Amino acid sequence: MEIKDIVAEFIGTENYSLSPITDGLINTTYLLEDKDRRRKFILQKINHNVFKQPEVVINNHLIINELLRSNNYQFQIIEPIPSLSHKFLVKDANDQSWRMLNFVENSITFLTAPSLQTAFEAAKTFSYFLTTVNTEKLPAIEAPLPDFLNFEKRIADYKSSLESAAPHLKESAKAEIEITNQLLSLPDQWIEMEKSNQIPKRIIHADVKISNILFDQNHNPLAVIDLDTMMISTILYDFGTMIQSYTNTTHEDDGSAKNNFNPEMYEAVKEGFLFYLKEKLTPEESAHLDYAAQVAIYIQEVRFLTDYLNGSTYYSITHPEHNLDRTKNQLELLKGLREYLGT
Repeated sequence: MEIKDIVAEFIGTENYSLSPITDGLINTTYLLEDKDRRRKFILQKINHNVFKQPEVVINNHLIINELLRSNNYQFQIIEPIPSLSHKFLVKDANDQSWRMLNFVENSITFLTAPSLQTAFEAAKTFSYFLTTVNTEKLPAIEAPLPDFLNFEKRIADYKSSLESAAPHLKESAKAEIEITNQLLSLPDQWIEMEKSNQIPKRIIHADVKISNILFDQNHNPLAVIDLDTMMISTILYDFGTMIQSYTNTTHEDDGSAKNNFNPEMYEAVKEGFLFYLKEKLTPEESAHLDYAAQVAIYIQEVRFLTDYLNGSTYYSITHPEHNLDRTKNQLELLKGLREYLGT
C-alpha cells in the first residue's frame, strides 16, 4: 500500500496535495489538503521503532480528549479522525500505522521562544491543560513508551552504549562523556523520591516543548498538540522539560552554542507553569522544581549521547555528528542553569 492508498483510506479522493512537515524528531508527518472539500489535515506515520503499540497512543488520545471536553477546556482540541472504514489507524504494506488529525488553520509554531511573554503564555497554557486533565480520579491510560521515564534505565543504557560504542565515536565524544560521567549521580534523588512515593503520580504530557503549542499570528495560544506521550508519572518531568525547551536561546541542534541559557526565560516559564498548578502541587513538588529542571536537561543530554554512541538509531539525524551536536547543546544549557541556580 503506497501513500496514495493511505490517503484514499482517509479521504477517498485523488484530488489532494501532500507536503512534508519536518520539525518532528520521531514520526513522519505531512500536511494533507483535500482539495474537493477544501480542508486540511495532518497525516502521520507513527514510528513503530518508538511507539511499538500505536493503538495505545490513539486510545490515550481519545481518553484525554474526553477529559478535556468534559471539563470545558477552552482551547482547541486536536482530534484523531477515523478513516472511511471507521479506523483510527490504517496499516500500509510494511505494517506501519498511519493516522489523521484535524489541522488548525492560521496557526504557527516556534522551535524556540521568541519572547518572554510568548514563553509565559505557552507555559500557562500547559499549566491549564495539565490542571484540566488531572481530575480527582486518574483515568486508565496506558504507558505508550514503557520505561520512558525510568531514569535508572536511562543511565544503565548510557553505560551500556559507552561500553559497546565504536572507538571513533567515543573519541569524538570524549569531552562530553567526561562531563556526563561527572554528573551521573544527578538523577539519584529523583529516582529515590519516585521509589519512596514522595511525589504523586499525575497525568503528564511528557513532551511540553514550545513547538507543541500552536499559536495564532499574534502569538496567542490556540492548542496543545502531540499527545502521543501522555502518561502517568511525576509532573516534575513536564516542568523540567519545559525549562529544557524554553530557556535555550538557540535550537538544540546547535552544537557550537555558548551561554545558551536564558535566566529571564526561566523565571517567565516558572511563573506560567505555576499559574494554574500552584495550588495543586504538593510541597515536595514545589520544592523540587529547580532540581527537576536540571535533571530533565541532563537526561535529555544522556539520551542524545546514548543514541550517538549507539550509531544514531533513535532520533532523526541529518549528519553523522547531529546527536553529538545536540549533546553539546544540552550540556551548555545545563551548565548555564546550574550556574544561575548556584549549584
